[in-house]
Amino acid sequence: MARITVLGGTGYAGKHIVAAAAQRGHDVVAYSRSTPEAPIAGVEYRTGNVSDPEVIAAAVSGSDVVISALSPRGELEGQGKLRAFEAEIARLAQQGGVRFGVVGGAGSLQAAPGGPLVIDTPDFPDAIKPEARELGSVLEDLRASDEALDWFFLSPAGGFGAWAPGEATGDYRVGGDVLLVDEEGQSFISGADLGLAVVREIEEPAHRRQRFTVAY
Repeated sequence: MARITVLGGTGYAGKHIVAAAAQRGHDVVAYSRSTPEAPIAGVEYRTGNVSDPEVIAAAVSGSDVVISALSPRGELEGQGKLRAFEAEIARLAQQGGVRFGVVGGAGSLQAAPGGPLVIDTPDFPDAIKPEARELGSVLEDLRASDEALDWFFLSPAGGFGAWAPGEATGDYRVGGDVLLVDEEGQSFISGADLGLAVVREIEEPAHRRQRFTVAY
């Protein structure tokens, strides 16, 4: 059993990671600005501003794994803000020997082997390009980090979000830096299976200091 701390634990990705971890018997702490209306049994919920250094220090301290399921929105919106925040978590995680996982986006994946990034394809929405670039910068920093930092970065399938929650199947494909699509060219993963993929990576590490992706 691992002590898993999830930053952004009541957001869409975060709540599914928290649920999967609790269901599989882990000791789970979820940080967010407010407590959820329907808390998950067995999860410890803590509130606080994640931009507060004391909050982050407390989140990392005593954890085996810290997962950031945050997006560059709200107080973290703006070029470089989330990037700097994730860099500080990485520093504390390395210092404490804590594994650090980040849930990013699909924009930094390759659309095809050797091809352009998803963010650079014609159909990628302009409105979310700033978020995709910020998360891509976080990945760049992790790849350039000291070898002593144990990290992983999970890029969901292209069709991932509260607008298409899907169902829990427990069965999905795992890839590397290339967007996974089905026979019809669609890329999708449910919230529940994304959460499961994160917890499985914690239980049986297969992507140390690597990015990976999951899709059906």
